[in-house]
Amino acid sequence: MTSRDSLLVTPAALAASLDHASQGAGQGANQGVGPVLLDVRWGLGGPPGLDAYRRGHLPGAVFVDLDRQLAAPPGSGGRHPLPDVDTFQAAMRAAGVSQDRPVVVYDDAGGTVAARAWWLLRYFGHSRVRLLDGGYPAWVAGGRPVSVAVPEPEPGDFTARPGQLPLLDAAGAQQVAGSGVLLDARAAERYRGDTELVDPVAGHIPGAVSAPTTENVNADGAFKDAGELEARFAVLGARPEGGPQVGAYCGSGVTASHEILALTLAGIPAALYVGSWSDWITDPARPVATGD
Repeated sequence: MTSRDSLLVTPAALAASLDHASQGAGQGANQGVGPVLLDVRWGLGGPPGLDAYRRGHLPGAVFVDLDRQLAAPPGSGGRHPLPDVDTFQAAMRAAGVSQDRPVVVYDDAGGTVAARAWWLLRYFGHSRVRLLDGGYPAWVAGGRPVSVAVPEPEPGDFTARPGQLPLLDAAGAQQVAGSGVLLDARAAERYRGDTELVDPVAGHIPGAVSAPTTENVNADGAFKDAGELEARFAVLGARPEGGPQVGAYCGSGVTASHEILALTLAGIPAALYVGSWSDWITDPARPVATGD
């Protein structure tokens, strides 16, 4: 299994890291450099995450917009297609992201949005990015400081190198659903097709297995431990190295990134179908299933 500490950081550990960086400021070129903090709050249907950021955020955090910086415009590739390489690189550099400086991403939704930033940075070649376990609520619950000041970070030197994590397109997702394990990270009622308030067609990719992201975390929004996650995915047919090919999708490739992170914690390699359901249904020839 991948080390939890290489994927997640607790509020206490992050606070200690920031304090250490603050105490080392001014003591040399390699001193006083803490992680870049990216605030990735966003809500389906609003209100805008920027509003929440302006009301308070982790000191020094830079707001990153899911729709404009972590995705290309909606279209045939779904509601949140993969962003253009140059656009993503420019956004990360503007936020202060550099190749060798650690990054911590967070949201207020159990990591289901910030995981998109985690996945994209890893996909584009940044190896030192972690998600704040429990997110903004856990930070605030610990009585730690928040700020309304908007920082002006020094531009970073991050170079985006796509292809560092596996991807699925619609054909690949269909293949995994037939011969491997394709996990649907949406709520169970959307998987079944009981309700669909976002996309024009309800249901799921035939052969996919329902695996809501809500079951990846505890009540406080922190990820379950690796053993619990491995047991959860085993029931769904996904096993560590040597098992069947595993893929994940959701509505538009956002919460499915959370599923990929949970699978990684469990030691299970998996590919992301970035276009997800919103891309799948753009072709009426693709089959749709409903029910359990």
